[in-house]
Amino acid sequence: MAESTQMEVEIATVAVPLPVKPIFKPLKAHEMSDGKVQFRKLPVPPNRYSPLKKAWLDIYTPVYDQMKIDIRMNLKSRKVELKTRADTPDVSNLQKSADFVHAFMLGFDIPDAISLLRMDELYVESFEIKDVKTLKGEHLSRAIGRLSGKGGKTKFAIENSTKTRIVIADTRIHILGAFTSIKVARSSLCSLIMGSPAGKVYSKLRSVSARLAE
Repeated sequence: MAESTQMEVEIATVAVPLPVKPIFKPLKAHEMSDGKVQFRKLPVPPNRYSPLKKAWLDIYTPVYDQMKIDIRMNLKSRKVELKTRADTPDVSNLQKSADFVHAFMLGFDIPDAISLLRMDELYVESFEIKDVKTLKGEHLSRAIGRLSGKGGKTKFAIENSTKTRIVIADTRIHILGAFTSIKVARSSLCSLIMGSPAGKVYSKLRSVSARLAE
């Protein structure tokens, strides 16, 4: 009786080998969408048609060669068309490329917009002056002047201290950067729209940028 219980204990303690862990290769972009091609179409504003023509090769090369996304300009519909290929390594490359082209359409320079392809934490935020304060006529013109400053001095100061890029297109403002940087830059621009003098905004920026650097 004692021997049989001992045998049972020994049988129970024998380790059962685990099955081999399966190794799954990462799915490619066309496999994720069941072999279907994914598209993005971006309309070209009339004022960006000529700059797009001049900078086409600078846009085409990183999108086609690095991101492995097909890109073409549809002259009939005046839209930039993007689509995934069989060798597209990641499905997110299509959206990154669309963001890059869209940033160029908004007025950002290619060296600034191309950072959207290389860094994940960057994005573009847009707002209008009337979202902050309803201004008309001379008051609106003065607000736009305050945002840029003499020779763009104020805009450059905000860009350099917050590590962002700002485009002021009439009454629309576009900011490219990381989440916290955009928040600080937008706060400074809103203060200027509300009528704060540039000196006050500079001093506030210095203290905030020093806090961000820590």
